[in-house]
Amino acid sequence: MSLETSSARRALLVVDVQPTFCEGGALPVAGGDAVARAIAEHARDRRAEYALVVTTQDWHVDPGRHFATPPEEPDYVDTWPPHGVAGTAEAELHPALADLRPDASVRKGAYQAAYSGFEGTDDDGRDLATILREAGVTEVDVVGIAESHCVRATALDAIGLGLRTRVLTDLTVPVTPEQGAAARAELAAAGAVLVPSTA
Repeated sequence: MSLETSSARRALLVVDVQPTFCEGGALPVAGGDAVARAIAEHARDRRAEYALVVTTQDWHVDPGRHFATPPEEPDYVDTWPPHGVAGTAEAELHPALADLRPDASVRKGAYQAAYSGFEGTDDDGRDLATILREAGVTEVDVVGIAESHCVRATALDAIGLGLRTRVLTDLTVPVTPEQGAAARAELAAAGAVLVPSTA
């Protein structure tokens, strides 16, 4: 298969690469800033391989029980400290992605918890599945933050939609090594291909 044919069908899904999930953010993941820079470099150098580049963002307005309300302490399973608050600088795309120029952007979780990018919509109300289908995408590369949570959920939903799904292992980072290992095992069992971006 030629590169031209392949690239016409593959999308890069950049999941939740936002300051809120990086060092200094409200819900930081160690290594987030470095992953943001690496994704920006990958997208710049390999853009011709993708028919579409799509970003997702946590964009919380009032997500209910997703946010722990003081004096309640977050359990970091179902409840979390406030993060990705709509309209704040932390909820915007990471500054490293300033030159990314995505073809589409979806935001998720305004009024509920939302882990998968497929729960989000763009400014025209299209969900991620519709955006990919309209572009004729059949394969996706999933990158972003965090591997153990939103990257995992997005990749699993992509597989569920019948998309050939790769997770680029050097362009994502888990909340903890243990959670990352569990996510990779689940993804592999579901049919995801786990490869470095150099593959």
